[in-house]
Amino acid sequence: MPLLYHKAQVSLTFQSFDAEYVRRLTQGDAGVEEHFASYFGNLLFLKLRARLRSRPLIEDVRQETLMRVLLILRSKDGVVHPERFGAFVNAVCNNVMMEFCRAEGRHDPMDDNQEEPADDSINLDAPLVDVDTKRQVAQVMKELPDKDRRILQEIFLEELDKAEICRRHNVDANYLRVLLHRAKARFRQLYRNHGGDR
Repeated sequence: MPLLYHKAQVSLTFQSFDAEYVRRLTQGDAGVEEHFASYFGNLLFLKLRARLRSRPLIEDVRQETLMRVLLILRSKDGVVHPERFGAFVNAVCNNVMMEFCRAEGRHDPMDDNQEEPADDSINLDAPLVDVDTKRQVAQVMKELPDKDRRILQEIFLEELDKAEICRRHNVDANYLRVLLHRAKARFRQLYRNHGGDR
């Protein structure tokens, strides 16, 4: 049976559905079928034109969705919750759209002249740089005054709560910020002296 639908109108009146509507559609009531195809055809068109790139693809997905909904309705299981019929049609449309898009992606021709993208995910020098950097950081930490070293370790390595660090050093949160600022400044200076950040 052909599915009839009209061009999408500017304003749509949203409707709710009940068991009687679904029953009549399942049984092939011509008036209900025409309403179903027109109403959902318009809604699906509005949804799909925002997501798909070509008019023929929109039409194919729309027709396939409407056809699948009718096939499901007329299968043994049918629709369990008629009051959610609109959401059901939307879910079927999403599935059909994904299937069509996957199929389209498989058939897109590749350009043989296109360069292979560079793989930036692996940096072969990274382990060497990391070892050197770790060595420099360890050396700088040894040369820092004891208080600066402990504050940096507690905050950045041990990730202690700042309230606990304040308690350990017998300072308030404002003065801890000053101590941290000084420790970071001394660390940066020593790190530069050892050739870091060049």
